[in-house]
Amino acid sequence: MSVLVFADSTEGKFKKTAFEVVSYGKKVAEQLSTNLVVLTINANELSELYTYGAEKVVTVTNDSLDTFNAKKYASIVNQVVDAESSDIIIIDSSIDGLYLAPIVAVGLDAGYASNVVALPTSTNPFTVKRKAFSNKAFSNTVISTDKKVIGLAKNSFGIHENEVSGVTEVFNATIADSGVSSEKVERVTGKVTIADADTVVSAGRGLKGPENWGMIEELADVLGAATACSKPVSDLGWRPHGEHVGQTGKPVASNLYIAIGISGAIQHLAGINASKVKVVINTDAEAPFFKAADYGVVGDAFEVVPTLIEKLKAFKQA
Repeated sequence: MSVLVFADSTEGKFKKTAFEVVSYGKKVAEQLSTNLVVLTINANELSELYTYGAEKVVTVTNDSLDTFNAKKYASIVNQVVDAESSDIIIIDSSIDGLYLAPIVAVGLDAGYASNVVALPTSTNPFTVKRKAFSNKAFSNTVISTDKKVIGLAKNSFGIHENEVSGVTEVFNATIADSGVSSEKVERVTGKVTIADADTVVSAGRGLKGPENWGMIEELADVLGAATACSKPVSDLGWRPHGEHVGQTGKPVASNLYIAIGISGAIQHLAGINASKVKVVINTDAEAPFFKAADYGVVGDAFEVVPTLIEKLKAFKQA
């Protein structure tokens, strides 16, 4: 028996979440007194994984896998599961991970627990703590199947160095035809992505128009943050749909989430509720977001944000 972790990458580079799932997988393997195997697809710099506890790295390389394809990736994961006799499979809870994990589970006839936030509280029966009800509660879930798939929630466990001397093995996977093909992939370059960001600066219709987004981008640059927006903003075409966060957009689990000119619709709050610290800036003191926020500023964004940028720049230069 072994623990298998899928370490995701983009254009050969590991995402931050990859190091978190490897860190988590190492601790689960220690709980079960077994070894940790890490699967990568078209990834470079494999030695980085040994820093976080990977004892064996299984790598698959194929040009047809440059673009994420849930069915193809799931087939490869399941092939490696069989080859490594893995009973525990750990995948992140990114957008891709949420597509991938259920297909893996179905193929293995395995139980699947998504949004797991901590190490198993028991290994017999195998019990994990999960976020539930749009992150408003926790559930202790027992997985009783022989094989178990765990979806680890972002920023729930953290990244922990646990350096080992690992080995690398090239795996010759059978690449199945998924019936799905990608004609074009557009990626944002030169910016922090929502998926990898520790800080997210988001804005809504309170910005009054796309021409006012410069100060949001400037604040994000000062903080090293990703920019995001509410659903109405993306629907209006002010910002790309890829920046839409919330229950119907991209889920956010950042360490800091700053909402500017966003009233706080239920769907938006549900999608960002996993963020650890939430700050809201809004002229309306009765906006629903204030009830969910850790800190709030009642004020005009066009006055507050430039002042905040000025103070942050002065602080960084001090």
